Amino acid sequence: MWPRVDGMRALELGSPGEMRGRLNALVLSGRKRATTGLLAEYTEEGEELEHVGERLALLDTEGRSVATIEITGVERTTFGEVTWEHAAAEGEGDADLAEWRAGHSRFWAAEGTPVEDGTPLVCLTFRLVPGN
Repeated sequence: MWPRVDGMRALELGSPGEMRGRLNALVLSGRKRATTGLLAEYTEEGEELEHVGERLALLDTEGRSVATIEITGVERTTFGEVTWEHAAAEGEGDADLAEWRAGHSRFWAAEGTPVEDGTPLVCLTFRLVPGN
């Protein structure tokens, strides 16, 4: 089960430490409006997919809420079918879809879950909730 903060499910981007801090800063600046996760993680954690309108607590490395985001889109897809539109909305500075795929492939491989084109993913889009 994923952490709950202030009655909301939590979103923990990337790996704890520098990566999470960088990704959270992109969300707070408005540049990052999307993220991608492995569908298998939902199953392993016994979690339902997010739904449009759901609010999530964005957590820092210490588990503190740094913002609230609201889900604006949820799409089940595969690694090979992620669109450039979604990848660009992640706001991480990738020049093209090939660079996005290479970076995400390295990340998941380092986390112990290598991905292939057919690996099921969940693509989320969101907005930062003002005043949180």
